[in-house]
Amino acid sequence: MVALTAAKQDQNLLSRMAAGDGHGENSAYFDGWKAYEENPFHPIDRPDGVIQMGLAENQLCGDLMRKWILEHPEASICTAEGVNHFSDIAIFQDYHGLPEFRQAVAKFMEKTRNNKVKFDPDRIVMSGGATGAHETVAFCLANPGDGFLVPTPYYPGFDRDLRWRTGVNLVPVTCHSSNGFKITVEALEAAYENARVSNIPVKGLLITNPSNPLGTTLDRDCLKSLVKFTNDKRIHLIADEIYAATTFGESEFISVAEVIEEVPDCNRDLIHIVYSLSKDMGLPGLRVGIVYSYNDRVVQIARKMSSFGLVSSQTQHLIAKMLSDDDFVDEFIRKSKLRLAARHAELTTGLDGLGIGWLKAGAGLFIWMDLRNLLKTATFDSEMELWRVIVHKVKLNVSPGGSCHCNEPGWFRVCFANMDHKTMETALERIRVFTSQLEEESLKLTKPMAAPPMVAKKKMCWQSSLRLSFKDTRRFDEGFFSPRSPVPQSPLVRAQI
Repeated sequence: MVALTAAKQDQNLLSRMAAGDGHGENSAYFDGWKAYEENPFHPIDRPDGVIQMGLAENQLCGDLMRKWILEHPEASICTAEGVNHFSDIAIFQDYHGLPEFRQAVAKFMEKTRNNKVKFDPDRIVMSGGATGAHETVAFCLANPGDGFLVPTPYYPGFDRDLRWRTGVNLVPVTCHSSNGFKITVEALEAAYENARVSNIPVKGLLITNPSNPLGTTLDRDCLKSLVKFTNDKRIHLIADEIYAATTFGESEFISVAEVIEEVPDCNRDLIHIVYSLSKDMGLPGLRVGIVYSYNDRVVQIARKMSSFGLVSSQTQHLIAKMLSDDDFVDEFIRKSKLRLAARHAELTTGLDGLGIGWLKAGAGLFIWMDLRNLLKTATFDSEMELWRVIVHKVKLNVSPGGSCHCNEPGWFRVCFANMDHKTMETALERIRVFTSQLEEESLKLTKPMAAPPMVAKKKMCWQSSLRLSFKDTRRFDEGFFSPRSPVPQSPLVRAQI
């Protein structure tokens, strides 16, 4: 009682925002990160640790970055070769950003879109990563209580990035696996109507292209239909294009900046792009986020708001030098695509060999894995039980579809570009052991006098006697499929329409 009273008093000392849980981090997506942080995998120090497959980060081209930096020490003001620029860069810089930085970013955005569009450096607004860019756009376009339509499944961080401090609602646009989770005008109209019935004024539609978590890209006809839909409704279209350069194979990325050139009488004041260097260049720690709007007023206000999350002038200076090196940029993009394709093939080939399905796609740093056949029941509670087993027993941090607001249980986002080859091999071996143990248990249950096949199939994932052994050298305790977990279950984030 005393503790509860003290906690309440502490909350009274804080604002409602600080004391509340509107941060959106009470989901399995973030719980998986906590499990990894408590016991991170290391091949020597922690071979039984959790492998991080919940982090969409491109670490496949770090060698190219390091090589360029070593060959261009003048790009940093903290080296003997670059220190002469220290005074000019370290002094106060206004929120417009260094001209050379904006020019270099605009040129890079053109390259990642196959030079099919032009970007005006004067419309480049910098922000502290895509997180800050998204929040800035939300502040510019919507009031507390207004809503943005967001096709499902979507990146779990949007619940934090767009809602927490802005008070904006996210209205899910339900997409289905039957058509590869494609966005349809019918689904948009249904979500728009549901928002109207719920008295939520819709201010815009937010899309991610390429998609996080699906890894798919939107085709030209779909993009045109989205532009037409938002123009007809007189609402904004915000295109998150932070994975623009992560396509590989036959997959093609088409930017909304290209499509609006083909839509007659398009109201460009309603078109906005969020971009960053976190995914395409693998530089999330540098916090380079970009708002690019065709609306003059939004550019002006967003630039003023950027004072709360500027990119450091030292980072701007480095990025301007790096992105101005055409030979390096071209080679980096080319090799990044090849390495992403190879890693994607390594993971999906391994899953194919185990009979595990995944959504066919050719972009992003992840796959959308289909484990619906491993659920006890087609429910999100069953998905959470399976997820807890994968995280705490198989020791792989993957993101359950429910945390991404997917309306169908049994899908999981699996990241593949944030680890080395050996770690990927270890992850695939763990999945192989996991599935082989399931198969053994299933065979036991289908022997004579056992439960009927249909019952056995449903129970095969949840036998309390099942043990997991990696390379036949380690075994876990009894209760492998117990619904109890070492950490409390987070409330499941469900899509509310």
